[in-house]
Amino acid sequence: MDILIEEFEENIWVAALEKGRLEGLEVDPIGENVRWGSIYWAKVTRIDTKQDAVFLDLDGDHEGILYNKDVRYHDKDGNVKKGGERAISKTLHAGDMIAVQAKSTYIEQGDDTLWGYENKATQTSMDITLPGRYLIFGAMMKNNRISSRIRGKKQREQMLKMIDALEDMKGFILRSAAADMQTEILRREANILKNIWLQIEQYFEGKTPSLIALGPDSIQRTLSDKAMNPIERIEIVTMDHFSQVEDWCTVFAPDLVTKITPIELEDAAQDLALFDYRDILGQIESLLHDYVMLQTGSNIIIQETTALTAIDVNSSSDKRSHLSINIDAAKEIARQMRLRNLGGIVVIDFLKMNKADEKTLLNTLNDQTYLDPCTVQIHGFTKLGLMEITRKRRTAPLLERFEGIEF
Repeated sequence: MDILIEEFEENIWVAALEKGRLEGLEVDPIGENVRWGSIYWAKVTRIDTKQDAVFLDLDGDHEGILYNKDVRYHDKDGNVKKGGERAISKTLHAGDMIAVQAKSTYIEQGDDTLWGYENKATQTSMDITLPGRYLIFGAMMKNNRISSRIRGKKQREQMLKMIDALEDMKGFILRSAAADMQTEILRREANILKNIWLQIEQYFEGKTPSLIALGPDSIQRTLSDKAMNPIERIEIVTMDHFSQVEDWCTVFAPDLVTKITPIELEDAAQDLALFDYRDILGQIESLLHDYVMLQTGSNIIIQETTALTAIDVNSSSDKRSHLSINIDAAKEIARQMRLRNLGGIVVIDFLKMNKADEKTLLNTLNDQTYLDPCTVQIHGFTKLGLMEITRKRRTAPLLERFEGIEF
């Protein structure tokens, strides 16, 4: 896999290619005032009893919302308790200072319009985590566990043994990329994440709300999310990006430092010159369309609405069996959900099949969504024969990040 890093109108763009095919795309818009994963020392400003939530002043300029289910606190014995057992007003009060992490994004558009892609206020959580390449450190976790995204029984058994090797280090989640990793590599990363947390929590004091640590940018997210793939090259054009990549790789992925490759282009100042050189602008532009043509002649239609995303599979001139067409469509749909960063409810109208074929299709979808860095749940077929999926995205959908951009 190749990673390409570009800058366009002060936005960082990162593309992941597998044999020239776009498999990942992350964009950090300059108007992203609150980034997913950022950690704040926030002040409770008011209680909303109807939503069982509190509103927060994050940094003096931006507002957050904390729902009761995302509250964490210590009881008298020092045990971590989750919110929900009692009203949030019994736990938090106006003026309280708490550490929270942004779980959604705020993007500023124009002069004064500010919105979150799912909430008017940035959704936050007191369950703070720090992602690495192979591990995630949970500041409020007392034990180690395996990522819920790892579904295979044999792989889970293998990784349980790896957890035992980290018994003296608590609060870590093993990511799927950690499979087959040496214990010493995991220990090294665990120590790094724990030390980063110890530095961060020193700033949780005083009565002034403030940003303590920025969440991972598009470069960090991509390198972390693609850790399962063998990365052959990390191509960059500017020295600023070279330094960013080198710094992250030196800490979390020393084996990738030698893969960082500066690319000299005659038209380097041209917009997205590296993407143009690698001939992927057409693939990126296609993400703006509401249809995707499959190689066999069939196609899928993607329609995003406020409530959900509806996807329709059409056979067109494809004369193969419905199962074959649906399997090809399922693979592409899983890819499109990642690239477009679709979130919430996704309803898919596949071509009609018998029950045995539906089971085969479900297995295919499970395998394909395993590659997704976001949490995807497949709920199966409804009574009307529609496939229902939910995807919990981390950042704003790609179309919002493309706002105002012309290719």
